[in-house]
Amino acid sequence: MTTDTSAPRRMTGAEAVLHSLDALGVKNVFGLPGGAVLPLYDELATTDAKVRHILVRHEQGAGHAAEGYAAASGEVGVCIATSGPGATNLVTAIADAYMDSVPLIAITGQVFSTLIGTDAFQEADIAGITMPITKHSFLVKTAEDVPHAIAAAHHLATTGRPGPVLVDITKDAQQGEIDFKWEPEVNLPGYRPNLKPNSKQVQAAAELICQAERPVLYVGGGVNRARASQELLQLAELTGIPVVTTLMARGVFPDSHKQHLGMPGMHGSVPAVLALQEADLLIALGTRFDDRVTGKAEFFAPDAKVIHADIDPAEISKIRFADVPIVGDAREVISDLIVAVSTQQRDGGSASIAAWWQRLNVLLTKYPLGYTPTSDGLLAPQHVISRIGELTGPEGIFVAGVGQHQMWSSQFIKYERPNSWLNSGGAGTMGYSVPAAMGAKVAQPERQVWAIDGDGCFQMTNQELATCRLNNIPIKVAVINNSSLGMVRQWQTLFYDERYSYTNLETGHDTVNVPDFVKLAEAYDCLAIRVEREDQVDDAIKLALETNDRPVVIDFVVSADAMVWPMVPQGVSNSEVQYARENSPEWEEE
Repeated sequence: MTTDTSAPRRMTGAEAVLHSLDALGVKNVFGLPGGAVLPLYDELATTDAKVRHILVRHEQGAGHAAEGYAAASGEVGVCIATSGPGATNLVTAIADAYMDSVPLIAITGQVFSTLIGTDAFQEADIAGITMPITKHSFLVKTAEDVPHAIAAAHHLATTGRPGPVLVDITKDAQQGEIDFKWEPEVNLPGYRPNLKPNSKQVQAAAELICQAERPVLYVGGGVNRARASQELLQLAELTGIPVVTTLMARGVFPDSHKQHLGMPGMHGSVPAVLALQEADLLIALGTRFDDRVTGKAEFFAPDAKVIHADIDPAEISKIRFADVPIVGDAREVISDLIVAVSTQQRDGGSASIAAWWQRLNVLLTKYPLGYTPTSDGLLAPQHVISRIGELTGPEGIFVAGVGQHQMWSSQFIKYERPNSWLNSGGAGTMGYSVPAAMGAKVAQPERQVWAIDGDGCFQMTNQELATCRLNNIPIKVAVINNSSLGMVRQWQTLFYDERYSYTNLETGHDTVNVPDFVKLAEAYDCLAIRVEREDQVDDAIKLALETNDRPVVIDFVVSADAMVWPMVPQGVSNSEVQYARENSPEWEEE
């Protein structure tokens, strides 16, 4: 931090924004200028605050880049936009950050305070628009309020359940002058996140854990946000309980660990899905019982008692009644559980879960993740994604868009550490991958960062390749090109009698090739490669990994007939998980 906090200094509100960010340790911001935020951009060109600004090509890209930066680093991400359409272009990324608990500060310019409410040029009530999708939205009308608003936004975004905060600053507030003195203490009436769990609830949870014969650690993204991976590993090994990690928690528990059953949910592994279904105790940590995990909620884990620990009390018993509710930070909760379970084991012993592991080991052996080779001569996308993971290794960062390629990336890459897997989980935002990978690479420049994208997703935000090229951000982009909106097409195959209504994108399987992704990437001065045969896959990935002077785009031409399995159809019990299209097995007790 370079801001001098010892004495007041005369400056504009715009300069105060930058010095406030500097004092908070913010090093990188992503943004795009416009009329209502010009005073701030003028200061970016002249101020001595050490904040690096990265100019994006679309405000949505700024928001997703800030998300990727935050998710990869554990620090707050910051994005900047002008008023009106600039601000509304941030809304998708703000909503995305809200759903996935990403610490984000969105700073927007606003028209002069005297013009608010007059439908002035490029006026939009962005504070009102974003109220349901932020932890809080500030409207700053005077320069004097700028430092406190930025400090409060940072505090809100990074404490309790992380999330996005909007700071909308009028143009006259940016132009006005104040005597700036950094006073970082923030007191927000009514905002008191409860980090430390109640000891009686922890003790009750420990007793249930030691009594259970079929327990499962059901681990969500909150454990990742709390940086509690080491504590989770210790608790799992102390108890011997199987672990499932949701889409947002991939990597928080090592895939290679013998207690890991995989990812639960609509496209989860069979052992993970059925373990939850057959459990007598769910130890739900930092997870919200999302419908993509539970299936039809009333049929989910019917015989299980529930310990539900979350930092957000609103999530407790929202979907599933918690027999033992615990409000607190996941790291604090798990640390206390370790102590309580250890004491309970020593004083009262614990039930055997050997028979439970016998059942689970049968499922692990009988239903491994796999895929059917293609019959049309095109690449199997699962093979491509597996090789990206294997050749890159566990130190890489893998960022997915949304759709089939997202599910294959969550399934077929092995994640061994937290923050190595980034995706849009709750909102399911197509276009997330390229800008989020860009932000992740800025946060972790020494790591290899892959954007694994679909041909549909890639066409939504690929303009940020220009940002990457001009700012020396050499991400790798794998376009899993099946020439269609693959996940929608899969549903049309399974549930709409193969009526492929408006899902063919015509990006390269037939005579039409619009756009040509190789030419498009070359136009952005990227290294561009097309891969159509299996014997080309490894060489292309290796070349991408060796190329670090510019972004790389690989167009992998894959089969449109490939599907994501397993699958739990929407609206049914997880017990009806399908291992392949042709089979909806009856699960026998071995």
